[in-house]
Amino acid sequence: MTEPSTTIALETPNDAQAIDRLHERTFGPGRFALTAYRLREHVDHRLDLSFTARIGTLLVGSVRQLPICIGDAPALMLGPLTVEPPFRGHGIGRALLGRALTEAKAKDIRLVVLVGDEPYYGRVGFKPIAKGRLTMPGPVDYSRLLVAELVEGAFAGVSGRIRPDWDALQ
Repeated sequence: MTEPSTTIALETPNDAQAIDRLHERTFGPGRFALTAYRLREHVDHRLDLSFTARIGTLLVGSVRQLPICIGDAPALMLGPLTVEPPFRGHGIGRALLGRALTEAKAKDIRLVVLVGDEPYYGRVGFKPIAKGRLTMPGPVDYSRLLVAELVEGAFAGVSGRIRPDWDALQ
C-alpha cells in the first residue's frame, strides 16, 4: 500500500476553525489547563512559522509556533503539534516539525522550546533542559521541557522565565 500524498503549507487565518476542531479532538477540553496554553492566551502564534498538513483538502495535521522570551532572549515555543489519529505513523508529524524548524532557522530564530516527549523530539535535535534553568507560568513537567538550538551555542547563558514576547505584538 502506498503512503498518502501529504501537502505541508503555511497556516492561513481560514484554517483556524479546522485547527481548533483538530485540537479539540486530539487534546480534549483539558488542553486549556496546560501551561503552554496559558502563554498562548497572551500572544498569537506566528502564521509565517505555523503549518498545516493536508491529504487532498482534508486537514490532517498542524503545528504552531509562538513568539516567547526566555529571560531577555527571544525564542519560539513550538506547539501544539498534532496529527489526526488515523494518520499517525506516516511521517506527517515529522514533516510538519521539519518544516517548522527549517523556516524558523531561515527567519533567524536561534532557539525553540517545547513541552514534549524527548524520544520523539530528540530525533530532530531537541534536548532536555537542566532542572531550574527555565521556569514557566503555571504547572509544568520540567522533565518534558526541551530546547533546540537552531544556531550552535544559542542556548549558552540563557536562563529565566519563559513569557510571551510582547514585542511580537507590535
